[in-house]
Amino acid sequence: MNKDGEKLRLDKYLWSIRLFKTRSQSAEACEKGRVKMGGEPVKASRTVKLNDQYEVKTEARKWFIKVTGLLHNRVAYSEAVKHYEDLTPPEWLVAQDFQAASFHTGKRLSKTGRPTKKQRRNMDDVFGEG
Repeated sequence: MNKDGEKLRLDKYLWSIRLFKTRSQSAEACEKGRVKMGGEPVKASRTVKLNDQYEVKTEARKWFIKVTGLLHNRVAYSEAVKHYEDLTPPEWLVAQDFQAASFHTGKRLSKTGRPTKKQRRNMDDVFGEG
């Protein structure tokens, strides 16, 4: 607890350690069952305690974290990582990297503009069109 004797809500903690960009995203993840403790979904209003272990599914990846310190306000990433321990198995991280790479379809990135005539001819040569 901080100096005011406040309890720290789970959604605020997950936001302050930078697992989610906004607190509302953090609360929404709790509502949708993407945050679990011991395999059971937990509510956003749950009080966080030291040594609690959570399984958190974000858009980017799945986290297994252990609470090592309570953090009431959002701080820089370098400071935030001192308040939790990442227990995610290394093989999960490798599998997620592979999955991300497998989504590459050969399409151009969005918002990079139309191809020039030369780029278009090169694409036609590669894909056998034209």
